[in-house]
Amino acid sequence: MCRSIKTLRPPAIPEDATEEEVRAAALQYVRKVSGFRAPAAHNREVFDRAVDAIAEATAELLAGIEVRGAKSRPAGQAADEAPAA
Repeated sequence: MCRSIKTLRPPAIPEDATEEEVRAAALQYVRKVSGFRAPAAHNREVFDRAVDAIAEATAELLAGIEVRGAKSRPAGQAADEAPAA
C-alpha cells in the first residue's frame, strides 16, 4: 500500500476531507498502481482520467460511509449543508 495516502475519514481527520485531499490521495493511488510519478505525454490523458475517476469514487465513498460514534447526517446531505428545519 502506498504510505503517502492518508486516511480521509473521521476520526483520522477532524473534519470532512477537502477536495484537494481527495484528489491528492487519488493521485498517489494512480502513481502507485501505474508505476509512474509523472506519465509520458502519450499516457497523460488516461492517467488524468484515472485520477478523476478515483477521486470521484473516493468522494462518494466518504460521503456515504458511516463511522460509529460519529454524528450522522441524513442520506444525501453534504457535510457542509445545514440540516433541514
